[in-house]
Amino acid sequence: MLFRTYGQAVLTLHERHSRLLIATRPPGKAAEPIATAMHDLFASLPPEWRQTATFDNGTEFARHYRLHDLGMQTFFCDTHSPWQKGGIENAIGRLRRGLPRKTDLATVTEERFAQLVQAYNHTPRKCLDYQTPAEVFMNQVLHLKCESIFPPARA
Repeated sequence: MLFRTYGQAVLTLHERHSRLLIATRPPGKAAEPIATAMHDLFASLPPEWRQTATFDNGTEFARHYRLHDLGMQTFFCDTHSPWQKGGIENAIGRLRRGLPRKTDLATVTEERFAQLVQAYNHTPRKCLDYQTPAEVFMNQVLHLKCESIFPPARA
């Protein structure tokens, strides 16, 4: 997400199954800070949740190969094909309600920024059977934990 003031950007990552939005404010739009921010965000997730990432063709994603050392595959959308990234476009549109393009990000506190992302993640979606993205994501977390725990030994 870009803003009117030069160099201000919000990096938004969208998980496709739960529609959970992860957002951060990198220090700039250049490829290196974006790659560092993405690497840090993805490194904090378990490997089974970070298999692939798809980007648009912006120059800020030029260092996408840095995600390969996390075991991720990276892909790019076709040029002028916004339907290939509909989920993130919808998420950005919803965030724009609270962060219009004319917003000066320097005036937005970390608390306010976190509230906007939380509001997105805690809004029920019809496509999720009226669950929130946070609920669906947490159910995935609990499901994965249950599958990875060995059953108790029989006596």
